[in-house]
Amino acid sequence: MASDTQILKGLLEGCIIKIVKENETYGYEICEKLVNYGFRDITEGSVYPILIRLEKKKLIYSVMKNSPFGPKRKYYYLTGAGEEELQKFTTSWSEVKRNVDRVLGGNYG
Repeated sequence: MASDTQILKGLLEGCIIKIVKENETYGYEICEKLVNYGFRDITEGSVYPILIRLEKKKLIYSVMKNSPFGPKRKYYYLTGAGEEELQKFTTSWSEVKRNVDRVLGGNYG
């Protein structure tokens, strides 16, 4: 599908917000978690622009912290607005998934 990338971009925002909610995390770790969840083709090049966009929307914020393995890292945290966005995403995703499952299963109503 030509629009796979667009669909994935919107879904990734919600998934990244959920990962950030779980505990403080940094960009590379988010990429690793997404890959472990099954998003095999995810790269830092696709995650970092989403993090920047989420920060501009004030859904997450970042703090530079020392890393035990080298230079400082930017750790991300969820804001109150991010919590609200995650709730909206979860509700929307449940509805979309239910409807797509109906279509694919041939079940009306």
